[in-house]
Amino acid sequence: MKLYTYFRSSASYRVRIALNVKNLPYESLPVHLVRDGGEQLKPEYRAVNLDGIVPTFIDGEEALPQSLAIIEYLDETHPEPSLLPGTPADRAYIRSLALQVACEIHPINNLRVLKYLKHTLHVDDDAKDAWYRHWVEAGFATLEARLAGSARTGKLSFGDTPTLADACLIPQVFNAQRFKVDTAKYPTIQRIYDHAMQIDAFAKAAPGAQPDAE
Repeated sequence: MKLYTYFRSSASYRVRIALNVKNLPYESLPVHLVRDGGEQLKPEYRAVNLDGIVPTFIDGEEALPQSLAIIEYLDETHPEPSLLPGTPADRAYIRSLALQVACEIHPINNLRVLKYLKHTLHVDDDAKDAWYRHWVEAGFATLEARLAGSARTGKLSFGDTPTLADACLIPQVFNAQRFKVDTAKYPTIQRIYDHAMQIDAFAKAAPGAQPDAE
């Protein structure tokens, strides 16, 4: 197994968590998203991933893009421990939490969007960072309400064991803190993050623990 990854990429971070939860060894293949205009845009990497994004997961002859698809593939091919446990309603709930991060918060704050704001629309750094914080805070406000109000919430997003929801939430919290979002305003999210980072699978997946960390 191989993973094309970047240490600060939220989507790559998600997959690293899933691989670690399942204790699956893999080879890390760093793709620097900033150096030389972005290694992900080079023809060599475009031959692996047409969209020029990370992660890309390689398993034998399969080259899979898109973090949530990769994680569900891992859950189907290596079902224990499951990242989508419980009843159909439970699994739909877990997916809904994951998708709230992956589809509602992350896409309008990822590197491609921030670069477009700065280099094409000529938004200054203060305004760009304000954009980032606005959309993260809007998403976290409703996510906090859902988690705080659900009987399904335990030490983590669904009970006390890692799920797909945590694989998406923890990287988003890390990057929110990096952009100076006050995550203390979201005590349930902060509590889940703090607990997760005491678990080896999450700690070993963290950006600072990666071979390409800067």
